[in-house]
Amino acid sequence: MKAWGAGVIAVLALLATTAVAQDWTPLDADNTLILETTQGRVIIALSPQMAPQGVARIKQLTRQGFYNGLLFHRVIDHFVAQTGNPDNKDGGRSALPDLPLEAVFRLSDSVPHTVVAQPDGATTGFMGAVPYVAMTDRHIPPASDGSLAVRAWGTHCRGVLGMGRGEATDSANSELYLMRDTVTRLDRDYTVVGRVVSGFDALAALKVGEPSAQPDAMNHVRLLADMPAAERPKLEIMNITGAAFAALVKAKRAEKGADFSVCDITVPVRTVP
Repeated sequence: MKAWGAGVIAVLALLATTAVAQDWTPLDADNTLILETTQGRVIIALSPQMAPQGVARIKQLTRQGFYNGLLFHRVIDHFVAQTGNPDNKDGGRSALPDLPLEAVFRLSDSVPHTVVAQPDGATTGFMGAVPYVAMTDRHIPPASDGSLAVRAWGTHCRGVLGMGRGEATDSANSELYLMRDTVTRLDRDYTVVGRVVSGFDALAALKVGEPSAQPDAMNHVRLLADMPAAERPKLEIMNITGAAFAALVKAKRAEKGADFSVCDITVPVRTVP
């Protein structure tokens, strides 16, 4: 996992012992993906608000057992780890129809989110654990109900999960990719569906190659909601609307200064008894 600065580490240590209950929340069991890989467990928070069809497809295939045993057939350092193809190479797909691109969505006040920065002409923030970029609301008229909706997209920070596709824009199907580094040039060209919240070390440890001589695999993929209670990871995620998260962002902004970006933040998780 990317190293935090000393100031941010101090804030996290303080929050772990003093943060009030509303600063932490259980993982959304219906939208948490658990990957048991050959390098360890990776836990991903899915975002149906960003990509409802993509998230629904991943959940459907997961519940069918489709992803179990599939290899990470293409792992490129400082870029991506690809998997989810039944023939373990680019171009494979499930028997289900291809999906339309869901790279851009409408962000409004009715969708829970938290702004962390406002670079010129845009805002950046989080929907749950997933980072996004949105157009500024300047000069955009409100809707007839008085709400304001702007164009937004998931941004490709390290740990983001997206759906691979072919040359055709609307050809996402079953392939997945995990970002091993921040590469925002992919923004608005691919469907972002979630982000890693735990297991960054396992993601970093995947063997590099196209494929590698001994590629890693997703041994077992489940939704948290489908796991027996005794097997569920005992984790809570920080509430992005709480004071603890605001303090974390403030500390990171102070540490990074003018270089701060939304990709400098990962929403923390903690173990609970």
